[in-house]
Amino acid sequence: MKRLIGLLLSGILFSNTATADDFASKRLENWSQWRGPNADGISPNANPPSTWDESTNVKWKAKIPGSGSSTPIIWEDKIFVAAAIQTDRKGPAAVERTDDQRPQRPGSWLSRRFGARSPENIFQFLVFCLDRESGRVLWKRVVVEEQPHEGCHRSHGFASGSPTTDGRSLYVSFGSRGIYALDFDGNLRWKRDLGDMRTRNAFGEGASPVLCGDSLVVNWDHEGNSFIVCLDAATGEKRWRTPRDEATTWCTPFVVQHNGMTQVVINGTNRVRSYDLATGKLIWECGGQVDNPVASPVASDGIVYLMTGRRGYALQAISLDSSGDLTDSNQIAWQRDRGTPYVPSPVLHDGLLYFLKSCNGILTCVRADSGEELYAEQRLADVPDVYASLGFAAGKVFVVGRNGTTVVVKHGPTLEVLAVNRLQEGIDASPVFVGNELFLRGTEHLYCIVAD
Repeated sequence: MKRLIGLLLSGILFSNTATADDFASKRLENWSQWRGPNADGISPNANPPSTWDESTNVKWKAKIPGSGSSTPIIWEDKIFVAAAIQTDRKGPAAVERTDDQRPQRPGSWLSRRFGARSPENIFQFLVFCLDRESGRVLWKRVVVEEQPHEGCHRSHGFASGSPTTDGRSLYVSFGSRGIYALDFDGNLRWKRDLGDMRTRNAFGEGASPVLCGDSLVVNWDHEGNSFIVCLDAATGEKRWRTPRDEATTWCTPFVVQHNGMTQVVINGTNRVRSYDLATGKLIWECGGQVDNPVASPVASDGIVYLMTGRRGYALQAISLDSSGDLTDSNQIAWQRDRGTPYVPSPVLHDGLLYFLKSCNGILTCVRADSGEELYAEQRLADVPDVYASLGFAAGKVFVVGRNGTTVVVKHGPTLEVLAVNRLQEGIDASPVFVGNELFLRGTEHLYCIVAD
């Protein structure tokens, strides 16, 4: 089945030694962005192992200092990881904001329960570059030192967005701490300050930047004036900025080409919206999702699939030929109101759409063209809680639990568990597949897993 590609390969800025053709030929062999080559959690050419534990099939594990649940990216022999490290230095006292941002309730029961207090210390925000063969740190770059203006969810951290690359430059967003472009030696090319977010219940920031050709797209949904912005990847200068009538989301934009147009699709509590990458103008929109969208869309055969799963459940399959307001229209191919994900993103392969319920290890598989259930809400007892997005490689679905356990499921219309694999630390970052290797970022270490 033809898979819609989430990147434009023309117009990318390369040196004489890195052409657009080079990138096109290498893209599917690497993991250049959040959710991999096509931004859908799938590696079409990888063949990772199905079984491992701390003493079996672990090629190396490297300690990554600091907080951060962002998924690493990989380009050839280099791995790039974002992190935030708390220093011993105290920052100035927090000052109440007086701008147009909606008021927060730092003393709310949610903030107290989940530890979302404003930090007193200054943090270093940095990027690590590791050698893929050995896990050795080749360099680290501190891009900024700053006291965060608000807290974050206790399971979250201050570095949750994944970097992205065009094979020559590296782009990383630390949200309110800035957007940065580096070369592959860690030298700063440009930086861009988009202001401060004020997230719901001070739960923190998490959307990843998306590179498409020579455009870098950033979503900025928060409790203030939300927007989506497109930056020039070479300079960081603004190309366009479009307001969004949304409160906090943690949605990474999904970029897809269809019938000669490149669409930027972003979910939201109020509306799913599609924008023209070239201009930022709204193409279509649709109501009907539920609170706090996090999961990334997937697409195939002219249909994009949007899901939410907090305080209700919603799945909408929407035609990319759409225009205008689609709410309650026949341009919604099919819908579902049960068993959909809150945090973990789905995967779609060969006509089968897999997704979890809320943040639980409860798996559903449906036919993507019709929504027909093949199996529904099957509990994977070994992974009770899941933040990591689903991954797919070599005919297998990988479900990575917060307890460090990964359940490997065979691709197909019936549920068949192939393996249950346990590591000794928790995992919130999503799996990465390159070649015959699987990479998992735990709470302290990055694991490289490969069959002997």
